[in-house]
Amino acid sequence: MIQATINHYHQYISGFIITGHADAGEYGQDIVCSAVSVLSIATVNGLQEVAGLDIEVDSHDDEGGYLSVSIPVITDSKKSIQADAILKTFQNGMADIASSYSQYINLTMTK
Repeated sequence: MIQATINHYHQYISGFIITGHADAGEYGQDIVCSAVSVLSIATVNGLQEVAGLDIEVDSHDDEGGYLSVSIPVITDSKKSIQADAILKTFQNGMADIASSYSQYINLTMTK
């Protein structure tokens, strides 16, 4: 099962951690793992390339998979708006996946 945690600081998303595998299908055919992977990688790329943020990313494919992303405090208002849009889109996408495939993903939101 995928364990996903989205962390918040006040009203902003401050980072997220994703561990595990969905095991919803054979390797290479698992649509839940694929959806979560694409969404999380697109989010990291958007934060780095679109918003221009220097985020902390730690990932490991071994031991069931692991991705940790930490967002720095953003003082530039344009970057803040961009990052907020990217991260809220990520959160909405993860919530949709978790709602549709609750037997394969557990999503937690911390405040």
